[in-house]
Amino acid sequence: MSFALSPFTPMGIRSIQEQRDRWERKRSRTARELVLSEQRYCEQLDLVVTYFVEILKAKGTLRQDIRESIFSSIKSIHLINQTLLTHLELGRFGIGFEEFCTHLQLYNTYVDNIQTAKKVLMVQVKKSKAFRRFKKLQESRPELNQQKLEDLLPLPLQRIQQYKHFLRDLTENTSPDNPEFQQLSKAVKAVSEVTQRIQDNARSHENHLQLRRVQKQLKGRKTRILTPGRWYIREGWLKTVPPKGTEAKPKMFYLFSDILLQAKPCSPIHPMNGDKFACQRIYPLKECTVDKVFGHTKSQGGLISLTFARAKLLLMSDDQGDINDWYRSLCLAIGQLKSKNTVVHRRDELRRKPIRSEPDSQNTPELQQTRGIKRTMQSPPLSGWSQVS
Repeated sequence: MSFALSPFTPMGIRSIQEQRDRWERKRSRTARELVLSEQRYCEQLDLVVTYFVEILKAKGTLRQDIRESIFSSIKSIHLINQTLLTHLELGRFGIGFEEFCTHLQLYNTYVDNIQTAKKVLMVQVKKSKAFRRFKKLQESRPELNQQKLEDLLPLPLQRIQQYKHFLRDLTENTSPDNPEFQQLSKAVKAVSEVTQRIQDNARSHENHLQLRRVQKQLKGRKTRILTPGRWYIREGWLKTVPPKGTEAKPKMFYLFSDILLQAKPCSPIHPMNGDKFACQRIYPLKECTVDKVFGHTKSQGGLISLTFARAKLLLMSDDQGDINDWYRSLCLAIGQLKSKNTVVHRRDELRRKPIRSEPDSQNTPELQQTRGIKRTMQSPPLSGWSQVS
């Protein structure tokens, strides 16, 4: 609430009050946008639940497990967002989001299932004629405004990311003395965790697609690219410099988080593998060191040296920018892999129980006598040398 300032109000008080007025105007604008967008969001959720979830359940067009794979927790999300909307329309932003955040597990479930939902929906559209007709009929309804089911399913993911920005704006323009400040601050943190989950899942899915793409580019199934924990980094043509000074040959290289794969193109006249590559060698990055031989100047091209436990590799490119990018990518991948292994080793060391003898057994007369014999047999240390125990 703002108050009119008289001309005789001191400048310090005037500036503080003006700042509070600016906060209030920004907060009111953000609150209005939040309420209007929440109303629209709930309307869209209602379309999905009413015209797809409920009717499909009543008609029995799809089995229950298939429906759950497509729609996941969207019906429950619709219910909790209707409650949130009621709070927002009454101006109870702090209480509304405090209660809403207790149900964020529903969003986590939906986020983790979204790729499965897209895949199952695509399969059912392709194989089920009845569902294909039903989907087309429902999407033609005027209430859906030409929106496809594929456009409606990602709405909860988009909305949770919008909440993050709305909540930050509300918190930044709410006085710390306001009772809602703490509630909104906690809501920002909780919602940010879900948005991070969305980003992590998206990166994992994109990485999975890249690994599958590379796997399909390689001839045969002997080379296994799809390995848990492996991340795709980059690929490209580089020339390998042979040790005997013969002509450098171009090879295709794939860099992952744990390996560097060298491949050559298959014969273009091969009936099945003409567009694929044959894996020649896999270099583990675990014990690899990388050095830039030249290419750090403004001269054209560059050369990098890779040293492995049982091999050495010289890679060359006529493009200096390209070889510099490869050098940086290799250094980063090797550094991250080594730091990860160091953390694992430290954890293992911390988990080991120290080997200790029983306290009473260390002071037995026999042991004391043995120690005495050892001490008499040891010669005194030479001057200038430290005694090694």
